[in-house]
This record gives sequence, structure tokens and C-alpha cells, in this order.
Amino acid sequence: MSVRKPETEATHRAGFACFVGRPNAGKSTLTNALVGQKVAITSNRPQTTRHTVRGIVHRPEAQLVLVDTPGLHKPRTLLGERLNDIVRTTWAEVDVIGFCLPADQKVGPGDRFIAKELAGIKKTPKIAIVTKTDLVDSKTLAEQLVAVDRIGQELGIEWAEIVPVSAVGDKQVQLLADLIVPLLPEGPALYPEGDLTDEPEQVMVAELIREAALEGVRDELPHSIAVVVEEMLPREDRPADKPLLDIHANVYIERPSQKGIIIGPKGKRLKEVGIKSRKHIEALLGTPVFLDLHVKVAKDWQRDPRQLRKLGF
Repeated sequence: MSVRKPETEATHRAGFACFVGRPNAGKSTLTNALVGQKVAITSNRPQTTRHTVRGIVHRPEAQLVLVDTPGLHKPRTLLGERLNDIVRTTWAEVDVIGFCLPADQKVGPGDRFIAKELAGIKKTPKIAIVTKTDLVDSKTLAEQLVAVDRIGQELGIEWAEIVPVSAVGDKQVQLLADLIVPLLPEGPALYPEGDLTDEPEQVMVAELIREAALEGVRDELPHSIAVVVEEMLPREDRPADKPLLDIHANVYIERPSQKGIIIGPKGKRLKEVGIKSRKHIEALLGTPVFLDLHVKVAKDWQRDPRQLRKLGF
């Protein structure tokens, strides 16, 4: 005989949700908006995310752990294949899947490719999220919502919800969280109060450096950049009230010809990368930082299994 809980007893829910979508669909920006702090790097370059970043949203009645996956795409390199494997493994392990489709781009072959894969996952609830609504007028948005509903009908996907959001304009972001929470399983919190991510600090620091390095580079370079933090050590002989953290990191590219692009004339670009990333790193770690950056060539690392392992993939 089952014993029903009294209605007054609040149910706590905790679980994992992941955002999927083609590259540059606004997944990382949405993750950051929900968490309320930068936990995933963002860029106007497609395929920016390479790790699944967990952002943690704490609420009195729930804990929502967001898994931000790389964009699913047709792979051209071994790195691309590994990124796609990460996406599919993540889908199999979460409680809710959010499918992100940008409002300013018509539903295309890339979206349909992902939707077909989602149609094969029967038990996990799926929410369609129309992102970047701040970039379109109400008529275009309405057309996109209809198109998203239609693709679900065509492929046999029953959307738990279809939600338009703007992470940049902070429109309906909290509503999205309100709609995800009831789909999570009942249970206690999975992470301590105050934790915003379970990414190791060294990984987050490397990602912030890579984000700064991605800005303003030529179109062919984004996928060629990888960053490894070799060392993070407190500077010795510093007074307790004036700590300094020494961070030594290498920025890897694939060809010697790319070195000049990253370093810039008289080292100007690399210096800008250091200044920009150091500001974000200091905000993340809450301490002053000395950042030592070096650019190195790892020949064709995206296609080399040994190099991929060395760079953390």
C-alpha cells in the first residue's frame, strides 16, 4: 500500500538537462544566463564548445545541472568525430534534452539531422527552445515556432514544451528553468550549495584563454586553436594580503604559418589575448594573476590521435 505525501510537503527535484543543437545555436550563452555566471565560453564562431560544461542552477525546490555539449555536426576530422561522440553519450545520460534552434535562421538540414537523432531517444522528455528571439520581429518568431512544431510532428517527436527565449535580453530564461524543473526526478541536491560548475579550474582557465584567442582571428583559424594550462602556482614570498597566482599556458596551433596570426605584429595580439583573458580569470578565481602565454605548433593535431590525447580530447 503506497503512502501519499501530504500536499504541504515540498518535493525537491534534482537532475541533469543538456542543450543540443547545431553549432552557434546559442547553447553556451543560454547555459551562462541560467547559471547567472560565465561557466561556458561563447563566441560567434561555430564549434566553440569542446567539453561538456556543467553549470549548476540552485533553487529552493530544485537543483538543475546543465550539460552544455558541443554542436552536433558532420565531422571532417578525428576531433569532430570525438566531439559528436561526446554529444551522443551525454544524450543517453540526462533527464531532459533541450533542442536549441535560433530564431533568426530557418530550420535547415543541420536541425533536421539532429531532430532525427532525437526522435530515436524515446523516453527522455524533449523541450524545443527557440533562441536569439531578440534578433527577430514577432512575425518571424511566430513562423519559427510553427516550423519547430511541424518538424516534431513530421518525425514523431512530442515536444514537452516549445519555448522562445533570449539569453542576451534575459527574456523567458527563468520560465525555461520553471518548465525544466518538473521534468527532473525527485531527489536531494547533487552538488553543494554555491557550486556553479564541476569543471576543474585549470580547464576553465584554458577555455577563457581560448575564448580570448578566438576573437578577431581569420575564419580558418578557430578550430586550430587549443590551450593547455601547464602550471598554476601561488607566487612564493608574497604577503598574505597581496597574493599572486602564476599561470603558465601554451596556445597550440596546427601550422607554423598560423603563429604570426596569433602573436600579431610585435606580439600585439598575444598581449591583447593575455589582458582580456586575465581579467576573466581573475574574476573566476578571485585573485590577482600573472599570466605567461606561449604559442606552440602541434602539427595537424585535430587529425592525430596522439596529439588529441595530449591536448585533452
